[in-house]
Amino acid sequence: MRDKRNVRRGNPEAWAMKLFWSSRSPFARKVVMVAHETGLHDRVALIPLPIPSPVPCVELHRANPIAKLPTLIADDGTAIADSPVICEYLDHLGGGSLFPVPGPARWRALGRQALADGLMDQLLLWRAELRRAEACRSATLLATFAGRLDASLDRLEEQAAGGACGAGFDIGDLTVGVMLAYLDFRFAERGWRDGRPALAKFQDSFAARPSAIATAFAEN
Repeated sequence: MRDKRNVRRGNPEAWAMKLFWSSRSPFARKVVMVAHETGLHDRVALIPLPIPSPVPCVELHRANPIAKLPTLIADDGTAIADSPVICEYLDHLGGGSLFPVPGPARWRALGRQALADGLMDQLLLWRAELRRAEACRSATLLATFAGRLDASLDRLEEQAAGGACGAGFDIGDLTVGVMLAYLDFRFAERGWRDGRPALAKFQDSFAARPSAIATAFAEN
C-alpha cells in the first residue's frame, strides 16, 4: 500500500488542489484539519514552505501577491487565501458539515472561530515580540497580550462549561482546538488549563480526533 502522506507532499502534480502551508502555522493546521474532517485530504497536495522563507516562492507569489500562508489553489486554478475562506470552501466541497446553515448555530460557530483566529494572530505577534532582544521588548505590549489571552480563555471556559463549546463539532470548535494546541506548542509555560476544567476537557476530546492527530504541529 502506498504511503498517501508521502505521495501527497512529494508529487503535487498528481493531486487536484495545492495548499501552500507550514507545519508551524496554526492557520495552516486549521485548513489541513478541515481537509481531513471533510475527507478531502487525499485531494490536496501540501506544499511546505519555511517561515520565514529565505527564497520567495514564485508560484505562491503568482497565486497570492501578499504570499500569505495558507493559500489554496483549487482544481480549476483559482487561488483562495485566508484560512476562514479556505475552510468554508473545503467544507462546501466536502458536503458542508462544519459550517452550520444561516441561523443562531452558525453565528455562534463563526463567533468562536473569530475569537480563536484573533487569539492566534495575537499569539504570533506575542511570539515575534518575545524573539526580539530583551532590551527592545515592550512590557506594555506583552502585558496587553497576556491580558487579552486570559480574558478570552475565561470566556471560552464559560462557553465550554455551558455546553456551547464542543456540543457538536463545527468550525468554531475546530479553530478553538487549534488555538489551544498552538498555546501548548509555543506557550506551554502559560499553563492555560489551570482553573479552566471545562476547556481542558474539551481540548482532550479535540486532541483525540484523528484529524488532530494527523496534523500535529512540528518544526519545519
